[in-house]
Amino acid sequence: MISRVLLCTSAAIMLFLGSVHLAYTAFTHKFNPTDGRLETAMKGTAMRISDQTTVWNAWIGFHFSHSLSLILFGLVYGYLITCRWEVLQRSYFLSGLGLLALMAYVVLSRMFWFRTPFLGVLAATLLYMAGFVWLYARN
Repeated sequence: MISRVLLCTSAAIMLFLGSVHLAYTAFTHKFNPTDGRLETAMKGTAMRISDQTTVWNAWIGFHFSHSLSLILFGLVYGYLITCRWEVLQRSYFLSGLGLLALMAYVVLSRMFWFRTPFLGVLAATLLYMAGFVWLYARN
């Protein structure tokens, strides 16, 4: 039971981080550049890969897709933990995939983001690891 609580808390943290990021992207200006000239330039500049989008549209799209990936992780692993525990418990592939995803987020958050998401993702990763250590140590 303790392993499920630890893992579910990990999934809930990722779901929370993704939801907050989505809300910030959709309803605030928190991810907008502080320099209005840069925002204007981003809105008027095409990407080298295609002139069918702007740097601004790509920027917003990346924020939305990033949010959705965090939400998806939280929902999928939350579902597996609460409704399909036996599947996750027996699948080294799914448990390893979750750990790899979380570790990738730890690296990305440390390299490119700021302190709060790094600490949140790190906490989720440590809880995830603790959940599986507890599970496999008890079996």
